Amino acid sequence: MTMDPHRHPHPHPHSHPHPLDPALAAAEAAGWAVVRLDLDGVRTKARLMDACAEAFALPEWFGRNWDALADCLRDLSWLPEATGRLVAVTGWRELGEERPGDWAVLQEVLEEASAHWREAEGGPPLEVVVAAARA
Repeated sequence: MTMDPHRHPHPHPHSHPHPLDPALAAAEAAGWAVVRLDLDGVRTKARLMDACAEAFALPEWFGRNWDALADCLRDLSWLPEATGRLVAVTGWRELGEERPGDWAVLQEVLEEASAHWREAEGGPPLEVVVAAARA
């Protein structure tokens, strides 16, 4: 029997192991909420805003623009209580290549949100990890 090296061994696209999985599992075990922001296939700003809304479970009043995203990430009151929050950004390569400006702004918004929560009195930290792009 020969194995096709290009065939993915896991039939469900969201069930495949990812290099970040051990870190995300450790964060969850420590009481952190993990937000998986998968940008695979995201090629437009509108789809990027939809992916953020879905990943962060943003409220319906989210305006789907950069200022609204930044405001929401400095609030997060609708999310369950947690010791901290870890945002794992994956699948961003296409977005970075096709929409480098939007990718740069997203990184800036996430960095600013992380800094905000680091400085917030008594608020849980928000940390962001970006998975390396695969060749």
